[in-house]
Amino acid sequence: MAEPARLVVLASGRGTNLQAVLDACAAGELPARVVLVVSDKPSPALERAQRARTAALYLPKPKNASRADYDAELARHVAAARPDLVVLAGWMRILSPAFLDRFPKRVINLHPALPGAFPGTDAIRRSYEAFRRGEVKSGGVMVHHVVPEVDAGPVILAEPVPIEPEDTLEKFEARVHAVEHRLLVRAIARVLRARR
Repeated sequence: MAEPARLVVLASGRGTNLQAVLDACAAGELPARVVLVVSDKPSPALERAQRARTAALYLPKPKNASRADYDAELARHVAAARPDLVVLAGWMRILSPAFLDRFPKRVINLHPALPGAFPGTDAIRRSYEAFRRGEVKSGGVMVHHVVPEVDAGPVILAEPVPIEPEDTLEKFEARVHAVEHRLLVRAIARVLRARR
């Protein structure tokens, strides 16, 4: 039987997408295990990692460090975990070539919008507000390979998330998160299959 793939997850927030990955690994849904979780903030993602008996690293960016210096340091820690795949699951920092060049075609990102729509932060709120103005018909979620341009890499999977006329932002956000959890696990499985 093949060794499980080694995943490193970078997460800045609550860690619910990380939890979906941890649960899928534990259930055998993913032929993988999370070997390291890194956060640049003191986030609940680190607590989730510790509860799952997974290595957790809090690595804030020093005030005087350049982005390239921070990314090189981050890459050093990630490389030490020997990942088959690096998963950005709510990671709120743009990664420069100082990181990406160390892991070519092995870094994927989850983004709560459809390809080409609402790159960058606050995409769920921006999708919802655009729907209210009649500019879009739905929101969505995508998982893509990471390139230096924000949310612009080749798409692995994408799925629209309807916005209902009676939706509050909170209701829409909850539906987006449910799709994120499912789509991220499917995308990781797809990438790992392609790498075998």
